[in-house]
Amino acid sequence: MSSPASGAEMQHKTVLLNEAVEALQIRPDGVYVDGTFGRGGHSRLILEKLGEQGRLLALDKDAAALAQAQTIQDQRFTIVRSGFAELRRVLQEQGIAQVNGVLLDIGVSSPQIDEAQRGFSFRLDGPLDMRMDTSRGTTAAEWLMQASETEIGGVIKEYGEERFAKQIARAIIAARTGGVIATTRQLAEIVAQAVRTREPNQDPATRTFQAIRIYLNQELEELSLVLPQCVEALAPHGRLVVISFHSLEDRIVKRFMRDVAHPDTLPRRLPLRADQLPVPRLHVIGKPMRPSAQEISDNPRARSAVMRVAERTEAA
Repeated sequence: MSSPASGAEMQHKTVLLNEAVEALQIRPDGVYVDGTFGRGGHSRLILEKLGEQGRLLALDKDAAALAQAQTIQDQRFTIVRSGFAELRRVLQEQGIAQVNGVLLDIGVSSPQIDEAQRGFSFRLDGPLDMRMDTSRGTTAAEWLMQASETEIGGVIKEYGEERFAKQIARAIIAARTGGVIATTRQLAEIVAQAVRTREPNQDPATRTFQAIRIYLNQELEELSLVLPQCVEALAPHGRLVVISFHSLEDRIVKRFMRDVAHPDTLPRRLPLRADQLPVPRLHVIGKPMRPSAQEISDNPRARSAVMRVAERTEAA
């Protein structure tokens, strides 16, 4: 999978690797998009299945992911530094009118979590950053120092589904009067003191870190923006495959696929022929797929993954 450039990269395991690529139903001469290159597990397997005329376009805004992509020396492969919410623009710039499949593997990768400097993990002490693209945007430390108690509490509650959001926000405001909350350990300790009870085997800071990361990187907004662009880009019978790791993400994907697969419901007893009914642009394929017990045993971070698949119809 990834080259052994670092310990973190060696530990990275692509979740639902074979299942996701199989769901794309790769055509040897097809054009495909890996909207979240990460460390390239999915991209490498897609390239193995493509013929000489096939093409793979990958997107990522993480500098480490872009560096890893440079190890793929293949004329069929193109990597672009961009978030997947810019899919339409990137396709236009690449001269691609339609694609035969889009794969989105949402969330952070293991190397991002395991690199203390990125600030994603409460288990490692490092600067409180949390940006996917470290070249732009507000860091978590900066945001925590300028946001109001109401705003902090709202983010933790909405994006982390944390029932102790108000208490955590209050504790953060109190702590920052003594100086900048600059490290992941500082924030984790503040949260731990505010959260008195937690589910078994879950750190008190889990939901707070998750919430701040999702909010700062606008992950849910970007997901909502890219899904319609995927449908627009797909050729008839092209596949959309989405792997999510958070209930809020999966809810967005589920509702989008359902709504596009079932156009507006018309009034009952309306005198219309079958050929006059709205034609859906997507057809949902199978049921949601989750990692096997063996994969979860080998890679515990896979336990929350959900994969959904839809196919583009011939409707305009």
